[in-house]
Amino acid sequence: RRARACGKGVSSTGAASSRPPSFVAARPCARPAGLDTGEVVPARQSRMAAFRTRFNGYAVAWSPFEEGRLAVATAQNFGIIGNGRLHVLQLQPGAGAQEVASFDTADGLYDCCWSEENEHVLLSASGDGSVKLWDASAPAAANPLRSFEEHTHEVYAVRWNALQRNLFASASWDDSVKLWDVHAPVSVRTFREHSYCVYEVAWSPYHAELFASASGDCSVRVWDLREAAATLTIPAHDYEILTLDWNKYDQNVLVTGSVDKSLRVWDVRAPARPLAALAGHAYAVRRARCSPHHPSLLCSSSYDMSVCLWDFKAPGGAPLQRWQHHSEFAVGLDMSVLVDGLVASAGWDELVFAWNLNDHGAPPA
Repeated sequence: RRARACGKGVSSTGAASSRPPSFVAARPCARPAGLDTGEVVPARQSRMAAFRTRFNGYAVAWSPFEEGRLAVATAQNFGIIGNGRLHVLQLQPGAGAQEVASFDTADGLYDCCWSEENEHVLLSASGDGSVKLWDASAPAAANPLRSFEEHTHEVYAVRWNALQRNLFASASWDDSVKLWDVHAPVSVRTFREHSYCVYEVAWSPYHAELFASASGDCSVRVWDLREAAATLTIPAHDYEILTLDWNKYDQNVLVTGSVDKSLRVWDVRAPARPLAALAGHAYAVRRARCSPHHPSLLCSSSYDMSVCLWDFKAPGGAPLQRWQHHSEFAVGLDMSVLVDGLVASAGWDELVFAWNLNDHGAPPA
């Protein structure tokens, strides 16, 4: 099952593939000489902060409460087998990214997200099928606060509901999405219409009852908690869909990223064809995030080791800018809701980077 760590439809070259699951052979990570785990890495230019993790990076999440507070989910041995570690970092002016807390797990971590009701609390998604609740202000011995253990395979995504703040959703390789109340002893509901791994979920920023899910069955489904079944199914790509996000300014717009190397923008009222198709990555798109500050801007990260900035309303469908600071798969990506332009990425090169899109000192390709 861990051979799925790269997305099951990615071939050993990173190209789209319809063959059965195959693990992408990983190259040795490039490690700057003299740098230890947890050490602040000198950025290529002073305005890009960097931090080295112990394991391979999988996800990053900016705090919705504290500027510059960043969670990082990591997994040993590229997420195939081994331990995990959840880092909590703080950007310090002139000092880069400093670790303020870390928590070790018995299995690799694939995703993380912050609570929307408590600034110290966050969730992690684990390879052992669990979702764990952490308190970053408490010592390691007091953590995790809880372990939610109902999924039967790896959990690949967790998302907290920003409007109904006691709820969160988890997506798993058991082909299901589960809805949880953080105060309840068991899950509230399980959603099972996907026929393959569910790689990501995203809550609507406008309606507390709506979320969307992206799956290896090549579909996106939109769900309403008040309904018994999905309210919309979009055959969004011809290959596995690894990521999706809701637009923060238009309640009807979603963006998806796929093993086919493209991003597509959808209007859920007219899903027969995409509003925009964005091409520019050489390999599978692993993460896509819509800007919380600009209606048509979004960022993406890819197995081609790059991060791209896009304007989906611009003609041509090409990226506005590209960053190539990772030396392995760029799999983690997030945009801060508190600071306009603040972005973080994490890669299999065991490096986390943070920079501002509006700061021209950050090094483009």
